[in-house]
Amino acid sequence: MWAYLARLILRRRYWNLGIILVLAIFMGFQAKKVTMSYEMAQMLPSTDSASIIYQEFKNTFGEDGSVMFIGIEDTNLFHLQEFNAWADLTETIQNIEGVEGVLSISRLYYLDKNDSLKKFDFLPVFSQKPTSQKELDSIMEFVYSLSFYDQMLYNSKSGFTMMAVTLDKDILNTKERVGLIYELRDVGNSFGDQFGMDMHYSGLPFIRTITAKKIENELQFFVILSLIITSIILLIFFKNWKIVAATMIIVIITVIFVLGLLVLFNYKITILTGILPPLLIVIVVENSIFLLNKYHSEIIRHGNKIKALTRVVMFIGNANLLTNMTTAAGFAAFIITGNQALIEFGIVASISIMVAYFLTLFLIPIFFSFLNPPKIKHTAHLKKGLVTTLVTHIVDIVQYHRTVIYVVTIVLVVIGFYGISLLKTTGRIVDDIPKGDKLYKDLLFFEENINGVMPLEISIDTKKPKGVLKISTIKRIEELQILLGEYPELSRPISIAEVVKFAKQAFYGGNKDMYALPNSQEKNFIMQYVPKMDGDNRTILNSFVDTSLQVTRISVQMANIGTKDIQRIKDELRPEIDKIFPPARFDVQITGTSVVYLKGTNYLAKNLLTSLLLALVAISILMALLFSSARMVVISMAPNLIPQIMTAAMMGFLAISVKPSTILIFSIALGISVDNAIHFLSRYRLQLRLNNWNIKTSVIRALSETGFSMIYSSVVLFFGFSIFILSSFGGTEALGYLIAFTLLMALLSNLFLLPSLLLTLDKRITTKRFSEPFLEIFDEELDIELDDLEIEESDPRGHA
Repeated sequence: MWAYLARLILRRRYWNLGIILVLAIFMGFQAKKVTMSYEMAQMLPSTDSASIIYQEFKNTFGEDGSVMFIGIEDTNLFHLQEFNAWADLTETIQNIEGVEGVLSISRLYYLDKNDSLKKFDFLPVFSQKPTSQKELDSIMEFVYSLSFYDQMLYNSKSGFTMMAVTLDKDILNTKERVGLIYELRDVGNSFGDQFGMDMHYSGLPFIRTITAKKIENELQFFVILSLIITSIILLIFFKNWKIVAATMIIVIITVIFVLGLLVLFNYKITILTGILPPLLIVIVVENSIFLLNKYHSEIIRHGNKIKALTRVVMFIGNANLLTNMTTAAGFAAFIITGNQALIEFGIVASISIMVAYFLTLFLIPIFFSFLNPPKIKHTAHLKKGLVTTLVTHIVDIVQYHRTVIYVVTIVLVVIGFYGISLLKTTGRIVDDIPKGDKLYKDLLFFEENINGVMPLEISIDTKKPKGVLKISTIKRIEELQILLGEYPELSRPISIAEVVKFAKQAFYGGNKDMYALPNSQEKNFIMQYVPKMDGDNRTILNSFVDTSLQVTRISVQMANIGTKDIQRIKDELRPEIDKIFPPARFDVQITGTSVVYLKGTNYLAKNLLTSLLLALVAISILMALLFSSARMVVISMAPNLIPQIMTAAMMGFLAISVKPSTILIFSIALGISVDNAIHFLSRYRLQLRLNNWNIKTSVIRALSETGFSMIYSSVVLFFGFSIFILSSFGGTEALGYLIAFTLLMALLSNLFLLPSLLLTLDKRITTKRFSEPFLEIFDEELDIELDDLEIEESDPRGHA
């Protein structure tokens, strides 16, 4: 098959180039349509009970994460000029397209008892801007008497004031949200510049939009940086601009295919899929290095360009197929997680890796068939230089100092398991933003003043129409609110109980002391003044109850706490809730974005561990197909599991938590790190045949031959992943240095430990079955008749 494929690639090179060009143009047109994702990542499947409860809540009360907060801390706000400017800002924001409503201290409403009509009128506190400081002071005195808003929109002691901007949920899931959020921020900053104050912005819509924009900017930055770094490394290794240019052309085509695939699958760019273009750049360069090193070594041996390119396809094409399949398997394992973002990531990544394999397999031989054979100075890197010296020392250590290798390995593994014991599992909704970023600082600002902006909802089903209006139910809600108020991580709860208190205060002429729950007799009088919820006639009640008055909610904002703290609060609240609301009579559910994130994180962590095991099994099966020896599979996998242990230990020592963004690192690193083992063992088996089953000679020669490509490719991978350290997202940053560390450990393990094990265990693992694999790697000495290829070296088309 490989001989036929070599003929197909070289004999039909013009056809192959034409087909690839047409496909690249088609994918290029598709890539132009790629868009960013502005939706919150869905970590739970839609069939999960938490997802179902949350969806039912949204169907009843609407989105719980559609409010953006604009906050300031300024005791001068209530000076006439500044207050009126704040009022103007409020009205400006209210009139921006995409804004459904604004609640601020200059745009408050109160209930006014209308005795003639027996109803409450819902009136603005400021019917017009105050014209004097005395008028403003008088109105503010009235505002401070409205306990409903205290600790929600303002803090009279600290000078904190905020604006709650409700946004159109239909715009929030489209690219138009970027312009909307930026316009809101620009308008707010204009106010801040006018009065010399810091403006603070938060809320899930704002956080998601700014995050998505950062992803988009980083995607462009990392693609360019990855191209620059890999080009420099290739130039250092091969000292040939033609090699750099050829590889970069393949890289660009591959990136076009990645973006085109996203569009064809109707996927968008997320924080995960955003790392695929720079990731594929690194993988393309790695593939090219193995192919080019083989090409150069063949030129050194016999100088025949076409024979060299043919052997490149036959010998390295086969090995590269297995290495790319193992890498793809590591990514494909994410498909079983049930998480849509990871499924999309796994599908596109695994397909793109195989696309990168075929592009390098076809284009490297084709490109270099048009060029003159490399000169001596271009192949000198295989005979002398730093890497040659390194490989020579490695061979010497493996031959004569294996005891030292084993002792160091055992010590590292022991340290590794201790580090693993220090690992902690946690995650936050806003977890990957740097602590020094303004986005994170603003989040802390709101936590300090209102205890947080992350939605937490409690849904209460009374199981009876109009059950919410019973005074006994409202008193139970008040009792639960008092309990919630004991948690410093939670903001002041808002519910129908607060509305009823607000109504009682209004019933008694706005007396602040009357802001309390009514007794049964008062309740009957007060409720006569509350507007009925008939048909589509929505009132102040509709934010807190459904149209049948059977289901109500308690809304709380939560600090950006970890999943363990969220779980602790849930576990502590559940028995207390059941005491207040007996399950036989009430159905009470704790839901909201915070709770869904908690369960989603736990669900994802569990499934990512499963996917890691699946990746391990899939890679082992592929190795078994290549080596047909269970013992050899174990030996080949062992050196690649040790780096996983060391990476987990590093996380433990550096207090990097186990969370979705760090768990996925292991599957990715395992799929890539095993590549070196495959190339080494493939060469080892060939050397066994050439050296009449002399194991020592075969190991040493295989290590000498593959050491160059192993070091070259690992250097590219190391620096290729290291660029992600520059990311402003903690998860992407961790992915960068953790995978880079894993691959460095894998290189050392495959260079030192794997050949040492082969030499020590000797014939106990190198059985006859090992030399007769299911997937054949061709004999190194197999001679290819050039006449069969119908391409003569003298043919002018074979030269540049």
